[in-house]
Amino acid sequence: MGLRNLLDPLPPPYSPAEWLKKPLAERGRMVCEAWAMQGYGTPPAAYAAYVVKIALYVGGFLLACSFSPSLGGPTTLAAWWLSPLAFQKAIVWSLCFEVMGLGCGSGPLTARYFPPFGGALYFLRPGTTKLPFFPGIPLLGGRTRSVLDVLLYAALLGACVRVLVSAAPSTETFLPIAILLGVLGLTDKTIFLAARSEHYWVTIICFLFPQWLAGAKIVQLALWFWAGASKLNHHFPTVSCVMTSNAPLTRMAWLRRFMYRDYPRDLRPSRFAAWLAHGGTAMEFAVPIAFLLTPTGQPPVVAIVLMLALHSFITSNVPMGVPLEWNVMVVYGAFALFWAHPDVSVLTLSPWPLTVFVLLMTIGLPILGNLFPSRISFLLAMRYYAGNWAYSVWLFKGTSHEKLSKLTKTSPWIHDQLARFYDKTTALGLLSKVMGFRLMHLHGRALPLLVPKAVDDLAAYEWLDGEVVAGLVLGWNFGEGHLHQEQLLGSVQAQCGFDEGELRCIFVESQPLFSDAMDYRIVDAKTGLIERGDLSVKELRTRQPWQA
Repeated sequence: MGLRNLLDPLPPPYSPAEWLKKPLAERGRMVCEAWAMQGYGTPPAAYAAYVVKIALYVGGFLLACSFSPSLGGPTTLAAWWLSPLAFQKAIVWSLCFEVMGLGCGSGPLTARYFPPFGGALYFLRPGTTKLPFFPGIPLLGGRTRSVLDVLLYAALLGACVRVLVSAAPSTETFLPIAILLGVLGLTDKTIFLAARSEHYWVTIICFLFPQWLAGAKIVQLALWFWAGASKLNHHFPTVSCVMTSNAPLTRMAWLRRFMYRDYPRDLRPSRFAAWLAHGGTAMEFAVPIAFLLTPTGQPPVVAIVLMLALHSFITSNVPMGVPLEWNVMVVYGAFALFWAHPDVSVLTLSPWPLTVFVLLMTIGLPILGNLFPSRISFLLAMRYYAGNWAYSVWLFKGTSHEKLSKLTKTSPWIHDQLARFYDKTTALGLLSKVMGFRLMHLHGRALPLLVPKAVDDLAAYEWLDGEVVAGLVLGWNFGEGHLHQEQLLGSVQAQCGFDEGELRCIFVESQPLFSDAMDYRIVDAKTGLIERGDLSVKELRTRQPWQA
């Protein structure tokens, strides 16, 4: 395989220029058939880059531990890698790595080509767009990042570095991280979510108390349990199909065909895909249950084996969004918390303020997030990779997207990013697959019904998934549709001034637990709400991804 083959994406089985001229139903059929057999068409070199990034992530952890004489160096790794101090540094390093934009949501599998990450490139730059928790409040509630916002973010990075280079971090070194990230959550929801706060921030708050091991164990158990609970719906089988069709190790044509009922005529999940999805759900429940059922003081051998099987499967499939470092941290946490400390019971968590906080974050918020998904981020609700996400599609008329140049940002228009590496045809072929990714999920089957309601002539508009918009405008995207809904649209409109009809957005919400409906809104950037309604998930299940 030559260098060119390693760098070039797999071309779609259609002419991208001709594809653009087709009506939506035909476009959808063509791109969905292509996704089923090719996935995103990611170049092999991109996967190698993610492997290198994991190596750098692990190297950063080892470097941080080298500042603690009690831990030793790489040559004595087996003696100290599961110590409480090493785990604390791993959590802080992981938070730092993620909030800089180097972890989840980076690289080409998140439509981020040049630069390959956002994060710190945005969060350290005044004038970039942000999403305050309370818009309009003094000092912190502006649409764009102030010098104060930048200083608070820089202080967070400094607080993390302080812990990482400390020989023996203490409560006084963890406290600034806990406070600063909480404040940053008020000034910009993007930063709080990018830090994977539902995991790392909650665990760091546990570090402030003597019985932190029990609290950290509860957080870890919640990650697995709610990931399983969020998949108790009809969305996850389509995720199995989309992931298998895109994974680097499942490129066998027969297997990819087997994931669908009758390729290419019927691209709904096959019975095999459904059972594969149910098996994954059962595994995510089995892991925390196995840990809880292991008698106190006994090594959790069965639980560890199940956990390794689960995360090996997830990581080897390289899911879109690429939460690879996070999966590495979860695996490490299982060993550092449960294998190294089988004598610590989760029932020993104290004092009561920490108990209340941990239970609120690991039980209360996830329950509310499943019942009222429009109110709570899927990350805080721990509804991981379930396929039941809020999402959006932004439709720019003609060249109106050029008005985005009025924004302060470090990532150029997506076509301009790709132009650094590929010709126009190759770039268009890649971007067409983004439409396929969205349509292939159960929730995406709503789009053939909604796009005609939003615009009269799709050929006159540029289709951009909200994930790509968030990457361009906010500097971070990881499947969180709430980041690119009305609040972001209002901020973009205030700064760019789109005329009526130049920018139309389709916002689709998650399916709440115990409900069959998915809420949607169609909004014009200038004039506001055009239509609101709901869609039956049961009815969507009967449709092909491209069927109007």
